[in-house]
Amino acid sequence: MNIRYFYKNVSIDDKTKSYIEKRLSKLNKFLKNILKSEVEIEKNKKGLFRVEVMIKVPKHLYRSEQISKTIESATDIVVDELKIQIRRRKEKIWTKVVRKARSIKKRFSVNKNARF
Repeated sequence: MNIRYFYKNVSIDDKTKSYIEKRLSKLNKFLKNILKSEVEIEKNKKGLFRVEVMIKVPKHLYRSEQISKTIESATDIVVDELKIQIRRRKEKIWTKVVRKARSIKKRFSVNKNARF
């Protein structure tokens, strides 16, 4: 997965970076064709970290952000929120497919004189 990182008022080490990549790689189970992933990490004046993740797939953009005391905890919450967004979208698409199939089935009629 291609991940672009943006930092503001903070620098992270390889351990934290690998943790973020490990957590984001779990989203590959739900999304097969991820075009672009962006992670923005910022430290504000109060010492809290803001983590924002944007995932671009064809025809849709998933985005979540969280403010927390540590980068790891904010990343965990962001990934969980993204999973919920992805699941909702897939269920919505699946519901539309099922409804369309039902409407086609209702319109479909077979002539009683037809031979099978």
